[in-house]
Amino acid sequence: MKIIVKAAIGMAAMLVAAGPSWAFPDRPIQLIVPWAAGGGMDSVMRIFAAGFEAELKQPVNVVNRTGGGGITGHTAIAGAAPDGYVVGGISPEISFFKALGLGDLTIDSADAFSRVSVIPAGVTVKADSPYKTIADYLKAVKDNPKGTLMASGTGVGGSWHIASGGLLKAAGVAPDAVKWVPSNGGAPALNDLVAGGLSVFTGSPIEAKAMLEAGRVRTLLLMTAERHPSFPDIPSAKEAGLDWTYENWFALAGPKGIPAERRKVLFDAAARTMQRPEVRKAMADRGITPVWDKPEEFAAYVTTFTERGNGILRDLGLAKN
Repeated sequence: MKIIVKAAIGMAAMLVAAGPSWAFPDRPIQLIVPWAAGGGMDSVMRIFAAGFEAELKQPVNVVNRTGGGGITGHTAIAGAAPDGYVVGGISPEISFFKALGLGDLTIDSADAFSRVSVIPAGVTVKADSPYKTIADYLKAVKDNPKGTLMASGTGVGGSWHIASGGLLKAAGVAPDAVKWVPSNGGAPALNDLVAGGLSVFTGSPIEAKAMLEAGRVRTLLLMTAERHPSFPDIPSAKEAGLDWTYENWFALAGPKGIPAERRKVLFDAAARTMQRPEVRKAMADRGITPVWDKPEEFAAYVTTFTERGNGILRDLGLAKN
């Protein structure tokens, strides 16, 4: 009898000690998005959040923390309390802040779990733009003084800026021939485009899908090797004779130091989320490619991606480090 009592007391003590971790999560999770509502990452992370919520059996609240070309939101993710109740979406910009001299924040500042999606870059213009083809646009860049045409989609030196610079370089044009106007993401940049404040948007047509379908904008090119199944009428860069491809990625991350057992709960739930049919379908319906990496795969991918991007930043004259 004494043995049974002692065993029961021991088990109870273990449960008390496990406490919050045993019950984790027992309250809502916050998912920070460093970019504006309505943009590419916001769309991806809201789809992800719905599935993540179903897996965790707790609300997952998406919070947009914009500003500083993505620095504000990425810093909030990396600097959050490591209790597992704050995670976020990180984008390629986190790989370039240091090279741009904007601070010491890098992808190693956060606990990166995996990519959840990739979306291709494109060249999108206003519906009544004089540029009917990518050749028209590139001719205008060549024929006009440097800085005459203006583009946007993210902050200076951000992922869509790199996409623009790489495309221009592949076309034999100075990578900085088009003036870059910083924005807090694809949605505000597209609003500027249709208002006439920009010549082009070099983010993804996935971000512009609603405007494309409404006939307010036209996408001239996708920075891909082949035509995208969701946009079969849009030529690829390879078709246009341009040796340049570029895709943006969005990943799930948290602050470093989350207790191992809690991190496992989050990681496993996220992995299951990315296998949920409704999540994959919602992304695919928008032309978004769902992804879930093994840790070593993501690390290798980011290393190559960052090296390539830093090369374009040097060409743009923006790299400080």
